[in-house]
Amino acid sequence: MSETSKFYDVPAGKIAAVVTYLEMLSGPTSAGSPAPAPNGTLRRIENPDPEWYLDLFRRIGEDLLWFSRTSMAEDTLMAVLENPLVEIHSLQVNGIDAGLLELDFRREGECELAYLGLTPDLVGTGTGTGQWLMNKAILLAWSRPINRFWLHTCTLDHPKALQFYLRAGFSAYKREIEIAEDPRLTGALRHDATPDVPIIDRETQVEPIE
Repeated sequence: MSETSKFYDVPAGKIAAVVTYLEMLSGPTSAGSPAPAPNGTLRRIENPDPEWYLDLFRRIGEDLLWFSRTSMAEDTLMAVLENPLVEIHSLQVNGIDAGLLELDFRREGECELAYLGLTPDLVGTGTGTGQWLMNKAILLAWSRPINRFWLHTCTLDHPKALQFYLRAGFSAYKREIEIAEDPRLTGALRHDATPDVPIIDRETQVEPIE
């Protein structure tokens, strides 16, 4: 271990992740639309029903420990979903909601890529659906009068997520450590979600080496 490195305890009952922030400061040179989606069609959902939204959110993100929306109070979530500056889009495949694109324009002159994801059956299939959805997100964001398109991802996300965003044209500009309540212990997500990230729910004393 380097003398300049430090380790910090993460309390029992919590999870930790390295968060990377990325931004895009100019839009695409062409305003054309991407080719039709290789799987299904994208549809904007006006004033989405929260039960519908949370069902899709969980099906996409539960095994990636997406928990921010499932931990929200209902009135707080409704305020987000009903805000005209928040765009919710569903990728529908064979009549089934299988992808989520959420763009947040609430900060003037900016757009946050709040969520972009596919259900597990579409991830890594080689169809290019994820890239198509990313291209669509870029076009929709820059169709508004913005000067910055940004997002954040973390080490709990898909292992290829960060490289995916970098290839799409985003540049990393900040890194943070996030420590939060483990959503599997609070009931926000099912207890057996993301088995690759073990639950630590009790403190263990480690005796020092003398």
